[in-house]
Amino acid sequence: MAKVVKAACPLNCWDSCGFHVTVDNGRVTKVEGDPDHPITKGKICGRGRMLETRTNSPDRLLYPLKKVNGQFQQISWEQALDEIAAKFMDIKEKYGTTAVLHSHDYANNGILKNLDQRFFNCYGGVTELYGSLCWGAGIEAQKWDFGNALSHEPNDIYNSKNIIIWGRNAARTNMHFYEKLLEVKKHGAKLIVIDPLFNATAKIADEYITIKPGMDGILAAGIIKEMLRLKLEDKAFIEKSTQGFADLEKLINSFSLEKISEMTEVPAKVITNLAYVYADKPTATFMGLGLQRYQNGGNTIRLIDALVAVSGNIGIPGGGANYANIQVGQSFAFEELTLPSRRKNHRLFSIMKQAEDVLTAKNPEIKMIVVTCGNPLTQVPDSTMVEKAFSSVETVVVIEQFMTDTAKLADYVLPTTTAFEEEDFYYSSMYHHYVNYGPKLVQETPGKVQSDLWIWTELAQRLGFGEDFNFTRDEWLNMTLKPLKDKGLSLEKLKEKSTLELPVTKIPWQERNFATPSGKFEFTSQLGQQKGFPGELTFALPDESKWSNPELAAKYPYSLLTIHPLRSNHSQNYHLLGEKVKLKVEIAPNIADNLGLQNGDQVRVWNDRGEVKGFISILSAAHPNTMNIDEGIWRRFGGPVNNLTSSRESDNGLGSTVYDCLVNLEKI
Repeated sequence: MAKVVKAACPLNCWDSCGFHVTVDNGRVTKVEGDPDHPITKGKICGRGRMLETRTNSPDRLLYPLKKVNGQFQQISWEQALDEIAAKFMDIKEKYGTTAVLHSHDYANNGILKNLDQRFFNCYGGVTELYGSLCWGAGIEAQKWDFGNALSHEPNDIYNSKNIIIWGRNAARTNMHFYEKLLEVKKHGAKLIVIDPLFNATAKIADEYITIKPGMDGILAAGIIKEMLRLKLEDKAFIEKSTQGFADLEKLINSFSLEKISEMTEVPAKVITNLAYVYADKPTATFMGLGLQRYQNGGNTIRLIDALVAVSGNIGIPGGGANYANIQVGQSFAFEELTLPSRRKNHRLFSIMKQAEDVLTAKNPEIKMIVVTCGNPLTQVPDSTMVEKAFSSVETVVVIEQFMTDTAKLADYVLPTTTAFEEEDFYYSSMYHHYVNYGPKLVQETPGKVQSDLWIWTELAQRLGFGEDFNFTRDEWLNMTLKPLKDKGLSLEKLKEKSTLELPVTKIPWQERNFATPSGKFEFTSQLGQQKGFPGELTFALPDESKWSNPELAAKYPYSLLTIHPLRSNHSQNYHLLGEKVKLKVEIAPNIADNLGLQNGDQVRVWNDRGEVKGFISILSAAHPNTMNIDEGIWRRFGGPVNNLTSSRESDNGLGSTVYDCLVNLEKI
């Protein structure tokens, strides 16, 4: 008999939606929105609905696999775990535990997905990854400026007079925020979108400003320059609550407005108008993640933060430099869950440069790679180098649900559960501050599929630290919620209500007590200086642009963006969309005109790192010489686009530079 159960979306996404899931005879048959959820209110995206398809897909991996003579063979869990545990023990004895690389990302967002870290810490500490392909440069940037990366709670937007959406297509990636934008516009708020692509969010804007990719920080500097010239700055906030303003003034005075306009390809009068908009408080700024995926990415976010500070839009209702809200994730007991104190050795590789680091690692070399919650052969930049690195390692273990590009390269593939087949809770540090409970809805998993937690527990027992995993699911979940008990939040209450509001600061920095070393907003960052960086803001540029590398720009004249796909959470859904999936190359009209291209033409896109082939789709109003290929597409469908992207790190070392990418193209 069919029943409808409250559940939650596991995808690592802005919205973190509440679900109503229909279960019939132990099988999930439909996924819809929960109308009682305080933020998502019954509406969900296609990616969430496809979790039913993902759970029931006939292509799921159902049994442990081992590669023998280049071909996968089905084996038992006992054999798989015994052999993998033996390799762990052998590596530890001969080379040390850091000869194991844990290659992980954050494809799914369950709190207990972090138990992989507990396993590797109890093993003794392995080579781990630092940084983020997604948002790392911006997080670090806001920590330099504010001391933490915090955003205003969703409903504060109703206090905004002006709203700047900077490099963020909410219609595609944050649908419930997009709905709020429609509402506040009806109440008289002015909406401005700044983006190289004329996207669905730009279509509802009062003003759309097109900009050269990677030049967003330079534009922010130009707006500051005009605010100071017109005496529109918030002098009281600057004098009382900031430090390093003289350094910023010196930087701003080193470039003319005309030069800034030329570099950003934004008219000077538009820059001047934006100065008035920021002075007309409260003005809220909402930054996307693409802004910081350049070599100058951290500095870009810092210059936009500086603009918000100079205009006095920090710590006021309806304002804010809204990028991330990591206080949400900081609500939970991660250290107790992951036990970092247990590791005796530790080595770090950049998530961006993990391939190069694997190939050059010494003392010890990498002997085993274990992949969790990710598909690095598709998602990590410079895919050719990633394949070379993973192919060079003796043993690769992948925990997966489907035969991804990464799983194909593995020596062992361990089939794991979907979100509806395990119990967990979910949250997002990007938009709202509610935690959602996800019950186990499917009691009997298909084939011999097991949960990540079961896999880690079994391996831990074989390696001699099984007691560290001797907890029930409820005990694990209670462990993570300990910091919230005195706030009246408990696992029992979460299960009862399905959704609970976390006790976060809804309007950050209202008291002007910043978490920086000075206790002030820092235009010149002491934390940055402590980490070995200059700390001052600069006019930093992308690595691949006509301003920083004219020879490269002459060879590869087009800026390539690789934005999030509409129907897939990164690479997770392409194989569920049917075999007619093709790589789409979206181009600005001037490229089509210059090369005589039409919709549907087959083209090759290339640079020194690699190439992809796909078909043309002409965008209506993209910035000149700009193109986009959605990220995440699998090799069998023409991808990955990361054949073209660079593994360089951002300026602060914690972000990717996948948007800092010049290419050429030709019709084939």
